[in-house]
Amino acid sequence: MKLALAAVAGAVVAFAASRGAADRTSERLDALEASQKQILAELQNLNAPRQGGRQAPSAPANPQLAALMGIPKDPVSVDGAVLGRADAPVTLVEFSDFQCPFCVRHVKQTFDRIKAAYVDTGKVRYVFRQYPIESLHPQAWGAARAAECADRQGKFWQMHTTIFDNQKQMSEADLKGYARNAGVDLAAYDKCVADPAVTAKITRDLEEGSRIGVTGTPMFFIGKMENGKLRTIKRVNGAESFERFQQAIDAVLAGS
Repeated sequence: MKLALAAVAGAVVAFAASRGAADRTSERLDALEASQKQILAELQNLNAPRQGGRQAPSAPANPQLAALMGIPKDPVSVDGAVLGRADAPVTLVEFSDFQCPFCVRHVKQTFDRIKAAYVDTGKVRYVFRQYPIESLHPQAWGAARAAECADRQGKFWQMHTTIFDNQKQMSEADLKGYARNAGVDLAAYDKCVADPAVTAKITRDLEEGSRIGVTGTPMFFIGKMENGKLRTIKRVNGAESFERFQQAIDAVLAGS
Protein backbone atom coordinates (compact mmCIF):
# COMPACT_ATOMS: atom_id res chain seq x y z
CA MET A 1 0.00 0.00 0.00
CA LYS A 2 2.78 2.42 0.94
CA LEU A 3 4.59 1.58 -2.28
CA ALA A 4 1.45 2.28 -4.33
CA LEU A 5 0.90 5.62 -2.60
CA ALA A 6 4.54 6.57 -3.05
CA ALA A 7 4.44 5.68 -6.74
CA VAL A 8 1.38 7.85 -7.36
CA ALA A 9 2.79 10.72 -5.32
CA GLY A 10 6.10 10.42 -7.16
CA ALA A 11 4.34 10.55 -10.52
CA VAL A 12 2.59 13.78 -9.57
CA VAL A 13 5.81 15.35 -8.27
CA ALA A 14 7.68 14.32 -11.42
CA PHE A 15 4.95 15.86 -13.53
CA ALA A 16 5.26 19.16 -11.66
CA ALA A 17 9.06 19.14 -11.94
CA SER A 18 8.93 18.61 -15.70
CA ARG A 19 7.01 21.82 -16.32
CA GLY A 20 8.88 24.85 -17.48
CA ALA A 21 9.82 27.46 -14.91
CA ALA A 22 7.40 29.91 -16.47
CA ASP A 23 4.46 27.61 -15.72
CA ARG A 24 5.32 27.00 -12.09
CA THR A 25 2.86 29.42 -10.67
CA SER A 26 1.37 28.95 -7.25
CA GLU A 27 -2.03 28.40 -8.85
CA ARG A 28 -0.79 25.40 -10.88
CA LEU A 29 1.02 23.92 -7.91
CA ASP A 30 -2.11 24.25 -5.81
CA ALA A 31 -4.06 22.35 -8.49
CA LEU A 32 -1.44 19.61 -8.61
CA GLU A 33 -1.43 19.29 -4.84
CA ALA A 34 -5.22 18.98 -4.80
CA SER A 35 -5.09 16.31 -7.52
CA GLN A 36 -2.42 14.41 -5.57
CA LYS A 37 -4.50 14.46 -2.41
CA GLN A 38 -7.56 13.19 -4.27
CA ILE A 39 -5.66 10.31 -5.89
CA LEU A 40 -4.07 9.29 -2.56
CA ALA A 41 -7.42 9.48 -0.78
CA GLU A 42 -9.09 7.30 -3.40
CA LEU A 43 -6.31 4.70 -3.25
CA GLN A 44 -6.65 4.57 0.51
CA ASN A 45 -10.42 4.20 0.18
CA LEU A 46 -10.06 1.36 -2.32
CA ASN A 47 -7.67 -0.56 -0.07
CA ALA A 48 -9.16 0.22 3.35
CA PRO A 49 -11.15 -2.46 5.25
CA ARG A 50 -14.90 -2.04 4.82
CA GLN A 51 -17.26 -1.54 7.73
CA GLY A 52 -20.21 -3.91 8.05
CA GLY A 53 -18.94 -6.51 5.57
CA ARG A 54 -17.23 -6.38 2.18
CA GLN A 55 -18.26 -3.86 -0.42
CA ALA A 56 -17.22 -3.55 -4.04
CA PRO A 57 -15.30 -0.31 -4.64
CA SER A 58 -17.03 2.09 -6.95
CA ALA A 59 -15.26 3.42 -10.01
CA PRO A 60 -13.00 6.28 -8.81
CA ALA A 61 -14.16 9.81 -9.48
CA ASN A 62 -10.68 10.96 -10.51
CA PRO A 63 -10.29 10.21 -14.26
CA GLN A 64 -6.50 9.81 -13.92
CA LEU A 65 -6.93 7.03 -11.38
CA ALA A 66 -9.74 5.42 -13.38
CA ALA A 67 -7.45 5.28 -16.41
CA LEU A 68 -4.67 3.70 -14.35
CA MET A 69 -7.10 0.99 -13.21
CA GLY A 70 -8.34 0.38 -16.78
CA ILE A 71 -11.89 1.44 -15.95
CA PRO A 72 -13.63 3.25 -18.82
CA LYS A 73 -15.00 6.66 -17.94
CA ASP A 74 -18.11 6.20 -20.09
CA PRO A 75 -20.82 3.55 -19.58
CA VAL A 76 -20.64 0.45 -21.78
CA SER A 77 -23.49 -0.59 -24.06
CA VAL A 78 -24.92 -4.10 -23.66
CA ASP A 79 -25.97 -4.41 -27.31
CA GLY A 80 -24.94 -8.00 -27.87
CA ALA A 81 -25.88 -11.65 -27.47
CA VAL A 82 -27.00 -12.32 -23.90
CA LEU A 83 -26.90 -15.24 -21.49
CA GLY A 84 -28.60 -15.06 -18.12
CA ARG A 85 -31.37 -13.21 -16.37
CA ALA A 86 -32.11 -9.62 -17.29
CA ASP A 87 -32.35 -8.73 -13.61
CA ALA A 88 -29.05 -10.35 -12.58
CA PRO A 89 -27.24 -8.10 -10.07
CA VAL A 90 -23.98 -8.12 -12.07
CA THR A 91 -23.40 -7.77 -15.80
CA LEU A 92 -20.26 -8.95 -17.61
CA VAL A 93 -19.55 -7.68 -21.13
CA GLU A 94 -16.97 -9.55 -23.21
CA PHE A 95 -15.34 -8.14 -26.35
CA SER A 96 -14.11 -11.10 -28.41
CA ASP A 97 -12.71 -12.22 -31.76
CA PHE A 98 -13.75 -15.63 -33.10
CA GLN A 99 -10.31 -16.28 -34.63
CA CYS A 100 -8.31 -15.15 -31.59
CA PRO A 101 -6.32 -17.97 -29.90
CA PHE A 102 -6.70 -16.38 -26.46
CA CYS A 103 -10.46 -16.11 -26.95
CA VAL A 104 -10.75 -19.83 -27.66
CA ARG A 105 -8.62 -20.50 -24.57
CA HIS A 106 -11.14 -18.54 -22.51
CA VAL A 107 -14.00 -20.56 -24.00
CA LYS A 108 -12.28 -23.90 -23.43
CA GLN A 109 -10.94 -23.27 -19.92
CA THR A 110 -13.11 -20.67 -18.20
CA PHE A 111 -16.39 -19.79 -19.91
CA ASP A 112 -18.33 -22.89 -18.81
CA ARG A 113 -17.20 -22.43 -15.20
CA ILE A 114 -18.39 -18.81 -15.17
CA LYS A 115 -21.68 -19.90 -16.72
CA ALA A 116 -22.23 -22.66 -14.16
CA ALA A 117 -21.21 -20.65 -11.10
CA TYR A 118 -22.71 -17.27 -11.94
CA VAL A 119 -24.92 -17.17 -15.05
CA ASP A 120 -26.99 -20.31 -14.40
CA THR A 121 -27.44 -19.27 -10.75
CA GLY A 122 -28.89 -15.88 -11.71
CA LYS A 123 -25.98 -13.81 -10.38
CA VAL A 124 -24.47 -12.62 -13.68
CA ARG A 125 -25.80 -11.60 -17.06
CA TYR A 126 -23.16 -12.38 -19.72
CA VAL A 127 -23.04 -10.21 -22.87
CA PHE A 128 -20.92 -11.02 -25.93
CA ARG A 129 -19.81 -8.20 -28.21
CA GLN A 130 -17.85 -8.46 -31.43
CA TYR A 131 -14.26 -7.24 -31.79
CA PRO A 132 -12.84 -8.90 -34.93
CA ILE A 133 -9.24 -7.76 -35.45
CA GLU A 134 -9.17 -8.20 -39.21
CA SER A 135 -5.49 -7.25 -39.63
CA LEU A 136 -4.54 -10.31 -37.55
CA HIS A 137 -7.52 -12.59 -38.14
CA PRO A 138 -8.87 -12.27 -41.70
CA GLN A 139 -11.75 -14.71 -41.12
CA ALA A 140 -12.95 -13.10 -37.90
CA TRP A 141 -15.29 -10.66 -39.64
CA GLY A 142 -17.07 -13.45 -41.50
CA ALA A 143 -17.43 -15.43 -38.29
CA ALA A 144 -18.78 -12.39 -36.46
CA ARG A 145 -21.33 -11.82 -39.22
CA ALA A 146 -22.41 -15.47 -39.17
CA ALA A 147 -22.82 -15.41 -35.38
CA GLU A 148 -24.86 -12.20 -35.51
CA CYS A 149 -27.15 -13.76 -38.11
CA ALA A 150 -27.57 -16.86 -35.96
CA ASP A 151 -28.41 -14.53 -33.07
CA ARG A 152 -31.30 -13.09 -35.09
CA GLN A 153 -32.83 -16.56 -34.97
CA GLY A 154 -32.01 -17.21 -31.31
CA LYS A 155 -29.07 -19.51 -32.14
CA PHE A 156 -26.08 -17.37 -31.17
CA TRP A 157 -24.67 -19.52 -28.40
CA GLN A 158 -24.85 -22.69 -30.47
CA MET A 159 -22.86 -20.90 -33.20
CA HIS A 160 -20.49 -19.44 -30.60
CA THR A 161 -19.59 -22.93 -29.37
CA THR A 162 -19.31 -24.47 -32.84
CA ILE A 163 -17.15 -21.70 -34.30
CA PHE A 164 -14.71 -21.82 -31.39
CA ASP A 165 -14.65 -25.64 -31.60
CA ASN A 166 -13.68 -25.34 -35.29
CA GLN A 167 -11.52 -22.23 -35.25
CA LYS A 168 -9.33 -23.44 -38.12
CA GLN A 169 -12.28 -24.05 -40.43
CA MET A 170 -14.11 -20.75 -40.90
CA SER A 171 -14.69 -20.35 -44.61
CA GLU A 172 -18.08 -19.04 -45.74
CA ALA A 173 -19.12 -22.60 -46.56
CA ASP A 174 -17.96 -23.83 -43.16
CA LEU A 175 -19.89 -21.10 -41.36
CA LYS A 176 -23.05 -21.79 -43.35
CA GLY A 177 -22.72 -25.47 -42.45
CA TYR A 178 -22.42 -24.58 -38.76
CA ALA A 179 -25.53 -22.44 -39.09
CA ARG A 180 -27.41 -25.35 -40.68
CA ASN A 181 -26.33 -27.67 -37.86
CA ALA A 182 -27.50 -25.12 -35.29
CA GLY A 183 -30.98 -25.15 -36.79
CA VAL A 184 -30.75 -21.75 -38.50
CA ASP A 185 -33.08 -21.12 -41.44
CA LEU A 186 -30.60 -20.81 -44.32
CA ALA A 187 -32.74 -18.62 -46.59
CA ALA A 188 -32.98 -16.01 -43.83
CA TYR A 189 -29.31 -16.54 -43.02
CA ASP A 190 -28.23 -15.79 -46.59
CA LYS A 191 -30.19 -12.53 -46.58
CA CYS A 192 -28.80 -11.62 -43.20
CA VAL A 193 -25.10 -12.02 -44.05
CA ALA A 194 -25.63 -9.60 -46.95
CA ASP A 195 -27.51 -7.08 -44.79
CA PRO A 196 -25.56 -3.83 -44.24
CA ALA A 197 -27.21 -3.55 -40.80
CA VAL A 198 -25.15 -6.53 -39.61
CA THR A 199 -21.91 -4.90 -40.72
CA ALA A 200 -23.03 -1.68 -39.02
CA LYS A 201 -23.68 -3.50 -35.76
CA ILE A 202 -20.22 -5.11 -35.75
CA THR A 203 -18.68 -1.74 -36.60
CA ARG A 204 -20.46 -0.16 -33.62
CA ASP A 205 -18.99 -2.85 -31.38
CA LEU A 206 -15.51 -2.14 -32.71
CA GLU A 207 -15.90 1.61 -32.34
CA GLU A 208 -17.18 1.43 -28.79
CA GLY A 209 -14.56 -1.11 -27.82
CA SER A 210 -11.81 1.16 -29.10
CA ARG A 211 -13.33 4.14 -27.29
CA ILE A 212 -13.42 2.40 -23.91
CA GLY A 213 -9.93 0.99 -24.14
CA VAL A 214 -10.14 -2.45 -25.77
CA THR A 215 -6.66 -3.06 -27.18
CA GLY A 216 -6.80 -6.84 -27.52
CA THR A 217 -9.12 -9.78 -27.08
CA PRO A 218 -10.72 -11.12 -25.07
CA MET A 219 -11.43 -8.21 -22.73
CA PHE A 220 -14.11 -8.14 -20.04
CA PHE A 221 -15.97 -5.33 -18.27
CA ILE A 222 -17.82 -6.24 -15.07
CA GLY A 223 -20.18 -4.01 -13.14
CA LYS A 224 -23.72 -2.80 -12.51
CA MET A 225 -26.42 -1.61 -14.86
CA GLU A 226 -27.38 2.06 -14.65
CA ASN A 227 -29.85 3.70 -17.05
CA GLY A 228 -29.63 0.79 -19.46
CA LYS A 229 -25.83 0.68 -19.67
CA LEU A 230 -23.00 -0.92 -17.74
CA ARG A 231 -21.08 1.08 -15.15
CA THR A 232 -17.78 -0.75 -15.03
CA ILE A 233 -16.32 -1.57 -11.63
CA LYS A 234 -13.78 -4.22 -12.63
CA ARG A 235 -11.96 -5.03 -15.85
CA VAL A 236 -10.28 -8.34 -16.72
CA ASN A 237 -7.78 -8.44 -19.59
CA GLY A 238 -7.13 -11.60 -21.54
CA ALA A 239 -7.80 -15.30 -20.98
CA GLU A 240 -7.43 -15.19 -17.21
CA SER A 241 -8.14 -18.07 -14.84
CA PHE A 242 -11.58 -18.76 -13.41
CA GLU A 243 -10.22 -17.70 -10.02
CA ARG A 244 -9.41 -14.24 -11.38
CA PHE A 245 -12.98 -13.85 -12.67
CA GLN A 246 -14.34 -15.21 -9.42
CA GLN A 247 -12.42 -12.58 -7.48
CA ALA A 248 -13.66 -9.75 -9.71
CA ILE A 249 -17.30 -10.90 -9.85
CA ASP A 250 -17.51 -11.57 -6.12
CA ALA A 251 -16.13 -8.12 -5.39
CA VAL A 252 -18.89 -6.54 -7.49
CA LEU A 253 -21.55 -8.83 -6.02
CA ALA A 254 -20.47 -7.86 -2.52
CA GLY A 255 -21.58 -4.32 -3.24
CA SER A 256 -25.14 -5.43 -4.05
